[in-house]
Amino acid sequence: MRFYERDNHLQKLRDIQDAAEQQAQLTIITGRSRSGRTSLLLEATKDKPTLYFYIARKAESILCYEFQEEMQQKLDLPAMPEIRDFRTLLKHVMAASKERCFNVIIDEYQEFNTINQGIYTDLQNIWDRNKDRSHLCLFLVGTDTASSTRVFEGPHAPLAGRYGYHLHIEPFSTSTLRQVLADNYPQYTARDLLAMWAFTGGVQGYVSRCVEAGVFTAEDIVEYVCQERSTLLNEGKLLLIEDFGKEYTIYFSILACIALDITSRSYIEEYIQKEIGGYLTRLETDFHLIKKQTPLFSKSGSKNVRYTISDNFLRFWFRYIYRHIQLLSLGRLDEMKQIILRDFDRFAESQLLGYHFQLFAESGQFTTIGGWWDHHGENDLDIIGLNSETSKAVVACVGFEKSEGDLHTLARKTAVLPEVFQGYEVEYRSLDLDDIMK
Repeated sequence: MRFYERDNHLQKLRDIQDAAEQQAQLTIITGRSRSGRTSLLLEATKDKPTLYFYIARKAESILCYEFQEEMQQKLDLPAMPEIRDFRTLLKHVMAASKERCFNVIIDEYQEFNTINQGIYTDLQNIWDRNKDRSHLCLFLVGTDTASSTRVFEGPHAPLAGRYGYHLHIEPFSTSTLRQVLADNYPQYTARDLLAMWAFTGGVQGYVSRCVEAGVFTAEDIVEYVCQERSTLLNEGKLLLIEDFGKEYTIYFSILACIALDITSRSYIEEYIQKEIGGYLTRLETDFHLIKKQTPLFSKSGSKNVRYTISDNFLRFWFRYIYRHIQLLSLGRLDEMKQIILRDFDRFAESQLLGYHFQLFAESGQFTTIGGWWDHHGENDLDIIGLNSETSKAVVACVGFEKSEGDLHTLARKTAVLPEVFQGYEVEYRSLDLDDIMK
């Protein structure tokens, strides 16, 4: 699949390489796994000498041996004594960069935490002492988690102030996702677009898999996921189980509940019979996998909280694959496929609200966007968009189909919050599936 929505990123990465001709450059690139971080960087660096170091969970000495081979092959260096630690390896890299300009990509740099946490301090010291005489263009590529962020953010972070640019790779926008479908499946419908977004969330890796496999409808996507030996069947475990460690079953149980629309802490605790406050905090702040949602205009510390999984693919995976893991272990994939297809429209309808939220955010028309609901569940407003500069507001309800009474219902519910909309010109909208094509 060709590159979409990345031209500005590619140009910036090339500009950084040009700047390294004068002085060493350190760049941080983060994003979700499968976001296309590495493929983007390899494309941007393909015309210049580049060393690629992938930090696998191996012994430090083994990694150094592999990286030393890469150095000698790509840079044509004279024979060096065997290097068994990263500190020595980094010194050799910096020494070589004083004579010539080249790129170094360290992929999954956060894995240094599991190998030798002192590497960050070594990198800091070696970088500070040599960068002014070096022509190294160093790219640190990592998954966006709290542990990786602590490496370069905060007063005590070892690389704080050392990097010149931080590029965060976001999923494709809704307009780009539509362009992908238009280029590869011009006859796509609103339901196809929503299915693609509900499954991939615009994450480049999943979108490209669908394009390469030629699957663009809900039925084709489910067939593709549930085929025998599909790597996507174990994708959730592959992405998360090592990071969660021994307590992964608790984290997985919480995520499975949220994926099934059990979204309040009390209901989740009742369901899994365990106190989960600390686990929810880590899922939100350390792993960035869930979001805490409170009604717009609620007071700080409100207990009227709902949780949602922030990643579309993982929401799909926990709702269907993990929930029916026994069918997977028994090889009953056809049965799993039928279960997903029977429920998919209901799942897609719940995802339609998220799609419209993203459309509101991408429009740039609002200074505040959120939803509102009361403690009793008697009144709720799906989307509220406020523009404090123009004093205009949009209140919307979202569903697969519109009804004649939707706008009257919205006006009645909005009347519960008179002080909030005072001074605003309020527009009411009823949004359905077809509206995502406009």
